[in-house]
Amino acid sequence: MTPAPDDTLLDGTHTVLTPEYVEFRFTLAGVYSRFLAWLLDAVIVGVATAGVLMVLNLAMVAFPGFASALGIVVYFLVDWGYGITLETAWAGQTVGKKALSLRVIQESGVRIGFYHAALRNLARVVDRLPLLYLVGGTAALATRSHQRLGDLLAGTIVVRERRLKVPSALETRGDEGLLADPLFVSRVKRLSTEEREVVLSAALRREELRMEARLRLFSALGTRLQDSLAMEKPAHLSDEKWTLLVAAALLPAPSRRPGRPAAFA
Repeated sequence: MTPAPDDTLLDGTHTVLTPEYVEFRFTLAGVYSRFLAWLLDAVIVGVATAGVLMVLNLAMVAFPGFASALGIVVYFLVDWGYGITLETAWAGQTVGKKALSLRVIQESGVRIGFYHAALRNLARVVDRLPLLYLVGGTAALATRSHQRLGDLLAGTIVVRERRLKVPSALETRGDEGLLADPLFVSRVKRLSTEEREVVLSAALRREELRMEARLRLFSALGTRLQDSLAMEKPAHLSDEKWTLLVAAALLPAPSRRPGRPAAFA
């Protein structure tokens, strides 16, 4: 598929090489789409700031010389709090990013945490200099992975989300086999965030891999999951099928019912 002209100019690809030497590619968000997401977020922050200042209106009337300084402080507190809180809670998204189907992730391809969200948002003070993110925009255009200074500091990138349908292999009846075993399901739910993302990403994108890389990836994942779950893989299951069952157990229950399609970003 040929991308639109603006995507051709502004978007790119970020490649992550797993320890099993399997490549996963992420489509980088262009400067234009990131600007639109920021614009929507800026409107929300502006409205929220105005609401807070209205509540503090009495104090501002009593101390008129303090009003402008208070307004600036409140704006930055709301701006930082908005970005840090939502990107941490929503796995790298704000309202603007969600509307534009963008997400912040680590350069390694996994979700960000509070540390990364805090670093990249606190650095906005420098990125937005001297006006309208000129410094940050220039850095994003100059770097291979379209990273503004905050992204370089936090080790993050902004990517476009792809909507992927759950493979039919994951749409398994919840009352069949291992998925009906409470011990198996409970141990799967205790997998770390990074392990969950690796399993789901492998399950959703396995058809994109060459056969040799696919076999190597699922062989490594199968062994790792046996260690993580402290369970032996049933002899009749291949490494890939074993991993797919783990992925199916990670899905919300309604998504595992036949005839109920689901999608992942």
